[in-house]
Amino acid sequence: MFVPYPLHVLINQAGNTCHSKHIPIPTSKSEIQQISDSWLLHSVLFLVQSWMEPLLYLQTTLDRYDDAPNALLSKTKWVSDKLLSLEQGVVVLIRKMLDEGIMASSTIFDHTQSPYDGQFPEVLESVIRDYHLLTCFKKDTHKMETFLKLLKCRQSNKLSCLPQ
Repeated sequence: MFVPYPLHVLINQAGNTCHSKHIPIPTSKSEIQQISDSWLLHSVLFLVQSWMEPLLYLQTTLDRYDDAPNALLSKTKWVSDKLLSLEQGVVVLIRKMLDEGIMASSTIFDHTQSPYDGQFPEVLESVIRDYHLLTCFKKDTHKMETFLKLLKCRQSNKLSCLPQ
């Protein structure tokens, strides 16, 4: 909504530069099918935790826009809250699967590589950055959804549990 149409082309040419690109998660269908349920849950946890700080950053930058709709601001806060709930649920599932309480409820993912350092770029640069951030978030939520659907399928003993 905020990005001028000619800039959409530039943004889409940026390639796969999402901050979560370097998280060690399976990427191909064959890899996903071969890894354990525990590792699938850990992959979801890594992705969830990698998004905590960027979503807080997004909330802060959206507050700076004069024309940002309140619905967008409240939806971003809602998503952050749901992401925190998902993190807590995944930690509980991992604990149950491992049948031991060695995992702390604090975050596992190292946020030190985050590009969100509290400095705010100019408005146009900020809009482009936020748009890219949301594009990456969409990709990563699709991965999380795929992993969780596969886990659900495996737990229900269905014969064919290939991710779509």
